[in-house]
Amino acid sequence: MPAPSSAAVPAGALRRGRGAGAPLGVATRGTTGVDRLRRTDRWLAGPGAGALRAAEDPLVVDLGFGASPVTTLHLARALRRVRPDVEVLGLEIDPARAARATEVVSALAPEQRRGVAFGVGGFELGGPAAGRRPVLVRAANVLRQYDVADVPAAWGAVGERLAPGGLLLDVTCDELGRRAGWAVVERSGPQQLVLSVRLADLGRPSEVAERLPKALIHANVPGQPVHALLTALDAAWDRAAPLAPWGPRQRWLASCRGLRDDGWPVLDRAPAGGPRRWRLGEVAVRWSAVAG
Repeated sequence: MPAPSSAAVPAGALRRGRGAGAPLGVATRGTTGVDRLRRTDRWLAGPGAGALRAAEDPLVVDLGFGASPVTTLHLARALRRVRPDVEVLGLEIDPARAARATEVVSALAPEQRRGVAFGVGGFELGGPAAGRRPVLVRAANVLRQYDVADVPAAWGAVGERLAPGGLLLDVTCDELGRRAGWAVVERSGPQQLVLSVRLADLGRPSEVAERLPKALIHANVPGQPVHALLTALDAAWDRAAPLAPWGPRQRWLASCRGLRDDGWPVLDRAPAGGPRRWRLGEVAVRWSAVAG
């Protein structure tokens, strides 16, 4: 479980003076792909949907959606099942990406593009989101490319704009969406770490280490809490090896229970945790257990 290489965006990217009205942050690589963020779509339409259901203004922001609007469209499709009148706004610092997304989506059928729009904005949630308070914000594979020192400022900037009860998901995932980790952040700060894996091809739980959110990935070294968590999850997985003939799902369920029984603050009640979420390859722990 090695520590990762340095970030692609230099430290201080959230503190530079960029001129009045300029987005907060810098453009990142923007790579994305079909179904890459399906695990977060599923979580936002499940454990994360309570605030959306109750919102007076059902605005959701997909922050840093990238070079293609496909994942924003998938998010809107998932959330319409929860709230048919949801508005999903994709924000990008790069104006060309926002313009291209608008062009692509305008050619779709009305039902596919219903409630979806795009614009220019950064962590300040400006542009088309200015003056409104989104109830959910997803920033997927965005902060991964920043320096870890910029994470608190980014969380704080978004948190100031969230609606009461709103959530920010700071997500990192692999290129195919099979391994993912995200911080669930409220206005007051981070509350949960969620790990989500495709069980069918999982070797060991610690394979998700390279997809930890930016706030934790550099802390994945011996002596740090997040390293201890992954080590404990691997140990629980090893103890559950006799269940392997019944499939990886049964082994994962036993591993999550074992991690909880070892004293880790695993969320084991619906909607955030418990067997229903575990069966999907998820496990969530309280952020306080992994904060350094």
